[in-house]
Amino acid sequence: MRKLSVLLLAFMLGGCSMNRAHHPPLATVASVDLQRFMGDWYVIANIPPWIEKDAVNSVENYRLDADGNIPTTFTYRKKTFDGPRKTMTSKAFVVNRQTNAEWGVQFIWPIKAEYLIAWLAEDYSVVIVARSKRDYLWLMARQPQIPEAQLRELKQRIIAMGYDISKLRLVPQRWPEVPEKP
Repeated sequence: MRKLSVLLLAFMLGGCSMNRAHHPPLATVASVDLQRFMGDWYVIANIPPWIEKDAVNSVENYRLDADGNIPTTFTYRKKTFDGPRKTMTSKAFVVNRQTNAEWGVQFIWPIKAEYLIAWLAEDYSVVIVARSKRDYLWLMARQPQIPEAQLRELKQRIIAMGYDISKLRLVPQRWPEVPEKP
């Protein structure tokens, strides 16, 4: 547990890196209905932090608690679809209650990472989560795959946000998932 905490702290501090590049503010969506946003999101593509670089079958799950906190569970397998399932948990907090589109995500107290809902499909089927530093990004959907034409359009949106698209990694998804071995 201590090793995991140290690794997560290194991840979070990496997110607070010495990246001195200046970017214009990153716009978020005008409004997020938190109830509609909750549930499973398959990671279709990302510019990942180091801990997610070899992840496959990545799924982010959000749950809204009565106190307004959002417990988050990230499940994935490392490198192969039949590798052991890994799970990371965190807690998200809505920072901007007017839009619900700006969150802080906390893996280790007291450090919070920025989480911006930069684009969201009207039907809540696809989302782009970004950061002002343009260092990490997650393109997620309610289904494990999206049509190629839609992916191309979303890549253009990501470029328009100021991201280096060459860093975008498609996350392998294969479902139904291979059952765990006893």
